Amino acid sequence: MSAPTLAHSLKEWLSYLENLHHKSIDMGLTRVKAVAERLNLHDWSGFKIVVAGTNGKGSTCAMLEAIYLAAGYQVGLYTSPHLIDFNERIRLNGVNASDEAIVAKFYAIEQARGEISLSYFEYTTLAAFLLFKEAGLDVSILEVGLGGRLDVVNIVDADCSIVTSVDIDHVEYLGDNREIIGLEKAHVYRAGKPAICSDPQPPESLLNYAKEIGADLWLFGRDFNYDGDKQQWAFASRIGRKNALAYPALRGANQLLNASAALAAIDALRPHLAVPLQSVRQGLLQVTWAGRFQILPGQPTTILDVAHNPHAAAVLAHNLQSMSYFPYTYAVLGMLSDKDAAEVIQKFKGIIDHWYLCDLSGPRGRKAQELAVLVEKFLPKDDENLPTVQIFENPVVAFEAVRAKANDNDRIVVFGSFLTVSAVLEHIR
Repeated sequence: MSAPTLAHSLKEWLSYLENLHHKSIDMGLTRVKAVAERLNLHDWSGFKIVVAGTNGKGSTCAMLEAIYLAAGYQVGLYTSPHLIDFNERIRLNGVNASDEAIVAKFYAIEQARGEISLSYFEYTTLAAFLLFKEAGLDVSILEVGLGGRLDVVNIVDADCSIVTSVDIDHVEYLGDNREIIGLEKAHVYRAGKPAICSDPQPPESLLNYAKEIGADLWLFGRDFNYDGDKQQWAFASRIGRKNALAYPALRGANQLLNASAALAAIDALRPHLAVPLQSVRQGLLQVTWAGRFQILPGQPTTILDVAHNPHAAAVLAHNLQSMSYFPYTYAVLGMLSDKDAAEVIQKFKGIIDHWYLCDLSGPRGRKAQELAVLVEKFLPKDDENLPTVQIFENPVVAFEAVRAKANDNDRIVVFGSFLTVSAVLEHIR
């Protein structure tokens, strides 16, 4: 396929990029660093915050963006994957980048890369960096895609780095235990720079690496913490205490941990980027992040959550149990084949009454029948013959079947993959 031009659409460019490289995930920085050098991307203005972690990265990034915007700064946000539109990945001052702006950067990368092959993620990350450089931002917030050490985002020399959590995921790329994975993620830390870790039990490998390189390590429970009651919460760090904070607009018990990571980074950078307390309050109230314990308006109560690994599933299960009483809970679940579906499903024992399992398409998609076997293996039926299991060809068909069955006072939860949630979100919007 010949390379698109400036006259081609974003959709055409993305189709081209999907087939450009021989691997969809190709860990390593040699190729992308070479292209970045050709694009003169070794640095751009403003402070850069890099956010890694198994779960909580996106929510932490969204809170940082909302607070810095509330404080009047020029802010760029790069995240992945997107839920519906690719443009969601690249935001400038709270607004998704336009098709035209993204295509222009794709074209520039295509001209610069020459013989060097780039993966979809490498290519699109460089486009975000070019847009941020051009915009002359005060702060760029950059979410790591996978791991840390060999992720494209790690070519940036971060002014502050965050690791939100360390758990088992992407075993084939990162390893099968927290110590190995923690070391991979710790490589986003930089010597002499603030290195935030909001995992309450950080792996020794992360602690040792931060010490070895001389990073300024901020640990949850030692250098920052939070407490709260039903009405409000407070955050404390080395810098001082912030009292009477409203709970973040993002729902779920884990969001205070994510907010604490964001506020620790803001405190660590305070000498360079002052943020008034009122901006913190305003940002927390205004932050939005689709697909993270997102409750749709209307009845029955419908929750969308991209939880797709055991750690995220445990958080979702806890959040569901913390809600008020519902006669029955229906789940639409679709998962990818490289995720630990057995562990995920077991987290919902006694919580989900009716499983509406769906196929996911693509080379990594898992068949609903495989999920059904796991539900029946790990979740034995109770006296009411629950849970029940049904199989559907895709998330939308499953969701519509649930909506036809559930009563207004029941609860629906859609989870298991970004693909599952995005399909339902696109269907209902």
